[in-house]
Amino acid sequence: MRYGFVGLGHLGRHLAVNLVRGGFEVNVFDLERRNAALALAAGAQWTESVTSLAASCDCLITCLPSPSATTAVLDLSLPVMRAGSTWIEMSTNDFAEVEALAARASAVQVTTLACPVTGGVHRAEGGDITVLVGGAQQVFEKHRPALQAMGGKVIYLGSIEQATVTKVVTNMLAFIHLIAAGEALMLCAKAGVDLRSAYEAIAASSGNSFVHETESQVIMNGSYNIGFTMDLACKDAGFALEFGRRFGVPLKLAGVMEQTFIEGRAKYGGAAWSSMIVKLLEDAVGTPLRAPGFPSKLAASD
Repeated sequence: MRYGFVGLGHLGRHLAVNLVRGGFEVNVFDLERRNAALALAAGAQWTESVTSLAASCDCLITCLPSPSATTAVLDLSLPVMRAGSTWIEMSTNDFAEVEALAARASAVQVTTLACPVTGGVHRAEGGDITVLVGGAQQVFEKHRPALQAMGGKVIYLGSIEQATVTKVVTNMLAFIHLIAAGEALMLCAKAGVDLRSAYEAIAASSGNSFVHETESQVIMNGSYNIGFTMDLACKDAGFALEFGRRFGVPLKLAGVMEQTFIEGRAKYGGAAWSSMIVKLLEDAVGTPLRAPGFPSKLAASD
């Protein structure tokens, strides 16, 4: 089974590396060849174009920053992909977009899995990120070994829609938790609580969250480096609000969260780390949330 991997950004490069380390034959492509350095060092092979990659692989994997980027890759790939091959979409995408592309793929006898991942870049690096799977069960079983090589937990959710909505929900919660963690730490800081002690107290309490355990650390270091940008956060927040409209679910907290991230992107730029959303509060009250001993970047084992 030969896998072709397109999209070697902060997340995709680690997924490709883990696939190589799992013993799979992997060819890669990215608009920036330098992004492929990690995968090439692990044993992946570079391919000069999306078209060549798609024509030569049994399964094409995309891990891209936007629905338009995925569509552009599929426009080039589907005409040359072999009948019986598979497309795996690991980007966070709108389920309607993925389903439309899956229908195009099916017309040329290419099967589709939606396999977005959740847990953070540091977990992708460590090989224990969670993979959410949507698509036909038999196609999932065919590619289960590869998905297990790339991640830790692999959870089959049913259809493409069910997997993509679940992924967006996890990001929606993470963004809300991030804003809440910033407010909680700021309240402690203003009350004179030692921030390391506050971090430990929250982590050991009923108010704890995965986001507090991870992103609060790089906030208090001052690097904010979580490997995830404001642009990506705004995209995914927009998906959550759109899904709420489609399904008739009022998402009040998510609405406030989305507007907060739009404000953060306007102030700090789309390429700024999403954890800098807490800097809006730091700037507003004139108090940086800093404490010694926290890492500038999360380790793969965190």
